[in-house]
Amino acid sequence: MFFPKKFTVSYIKQAYQNGEFTPTELIEEIIKRSEKYSEYNVWIVKPSMELIKNYIANLPENAEDHPLWGIPFAIKDNIDLKDVPTTAACPEFSYVPKKSASVVQKLINAGAIPIGKTNLDQFATGLVGTRSPYGEVHNAHDEKMISGGSSSGSAVAVALGMAAFSLGTDTAGSGRVPAMLNTIVGYKPSLGAWSTDGVVPACASLDCVTVFANNLEDTQIVNKIVRGFDENCRWSKAIELKGKKLPEKIYLPKDEPIFFGAYSDNYRTKWNNAAERIKNLGIKIEYIDYDFFYTAAKILYEGAYVAERWLDLKEFVEKNPNKTFPVTEIILRSGAKESNTAAELFKNLHDLQNYRHKASILLKNSVMIMPTAGGSFTRDEVRENPIETNSMMGLYTNHCNLLNLSAIAIPENSTDKNLPFGITIFGLSDSENLVIEAADKFLDSEYIEFAVCGLHKKGYPLEYQLSELGAEFLRHDATAKKYKLFKLNTSPVKPGLIKSGGGESIEVDIYRISKKSFGIFSGSVLEPLVIGTVELADGSKAKGFLCEQYAVQNSEEITDKKKF
Repeated sequence: MFFPKKFTVSYIKQAYQNGEFTPTELIEEIIKRSEKYSEYNVWIVKPSMELIKNYIANLPENAEDHPLWGIPFAIKDNIDLKDVPTTAACPEFSYVPKKSASVVQKLINAGAIPIGKTNLDQFATGLVGTRSPYGEVHNAHDEKMISGGSSSGSAVAVALGMAAFSLGTDTAGSGRVPAMLNTIVGYKPSLGAWSTDGVVPACASLDCVTVFANNLEDTQIVNKIVRGFDENCRWSKAIELKGKKLPEKIYLPKDEPIFFGAYSDNYRTKWNNAAERIKNLGIKIEYIDYDFFYTAAKILYEGAYVAERWLDLKEFVEKNPNKTFPVTEIILRSGAKESNTAAELFKNLHDLQNYRHKASILLKNSVMIMPTAGGSFTRDEVRENPIETNSMMGLYTNHCNLLNLSAIAIPENSTDKNLPFGITIFGLSDSENLVIEAADKFLDSEYIEFAVCGLHKKGYPLEYQLSELGAEFLRHDATAKKYKLFKLNTSPVKPGLIKSGGGESIEVDIYRISKKSFGIFSGSVLEPLVIGTVELADGSKAKGFLCEQYAVQNSEEITDKKKF
């Protein structure tokens, strides 16, 4: 039975329809993966059949009326799941909720299967993924690097194929930084658009529930299901999700962003590549100072606003000495400083309103794009300097909720895919549609991965046709076990690849080619070959050569060789 490395909603739905696996078989695979990656410290309540079996048994019969039927999702452990402990990464704080958080219940009602509770920076205070007594969450790509926080476990669960999507929270960037560092999509709705009922508060007036997924489409499936006014949530707002529309203008920083860490030069290159792609989207570009966004961001931790964190957790911290993670307690207690007077708080609120007003004028019908983060650190570096490194990770995220903006963090990995990087698109609370469509257009501007199994392979006679168009060889790979290969009766002899229920995994080479060059190349392809979509062994998809069915009738099958 084949399972891809990562899951998407559409892939799972199609697999169910084709009878490739059942929800129970999928959950069994996820449990195996959670055991395989146990040292990554992703889970506080790990997936188990005991936890999940009732949700499988209670799946509605009419799957077509439930958009997330049988789709497994993970839940950050500051969000309630009925009858399962909520710890917020503090064992002594743990309680067992009698009902699920509103957003969780909406997902369950849509057919989704909750599979476990994920690790986090304690009390959702941190952007690094190292502040937990349940262990430091490892980065999905490089164990020595931080995973990002506070929604660390939720992001890594998706990146490592242990969930199709996951819920996180975001106050200062917790739903966006981990998305970048693990090469997935992180969507943060407007304040109040998703209910925070059943969520342990970090800064209650700024908290958002967020979603991580492997593509933009899945984040928006979740968005449409869970958004809406909730009378059980005092922060809830009825914010309509408007129709598809591109922004009239994109704002980029006038000055070069700050890049940091050992790979700062690499991140600078990645940002410059992203900026070039943005300029080619066909949307007007304007350059602005980031200064006022940065100044607004300082209010979160350098003013009296931090007292809101202390308000909700003061009683627990003082009654439970030495039970809070040390660096977390330092941050929480900073909210109790004598300087945090009522007058100082009102000054912060008035300043913040000025910044919000300015942002509302600037971003009308427009979006702003920044790096999600300007770099990263090793877990060792964060242990040695926990406060400063954490602050650096929030340079381009902390302003967002303070200014009541929506945001999407998306990957930008046109170079060096082993070093994750991403951008974040920001928009006003009533303009989430602009943010979504700008993200979609950016993602659509990417290079195409192209799979070849014949004479265009690296070192073969026709490789030059691709190299002349600027195509770059990426790797040797293989298809999913769904294909048959034939030696076609053509001149010259060509391979014929067709999808088949009883097929095998066929060796292919993967090239990266721009969409423009791909269009030129596609026009030169002659029958019986066609350009279609090829499913790879890890479940991802690439464009590639396929063959008309009629052409294989009198051709030699060479599937057993697994290559041409």
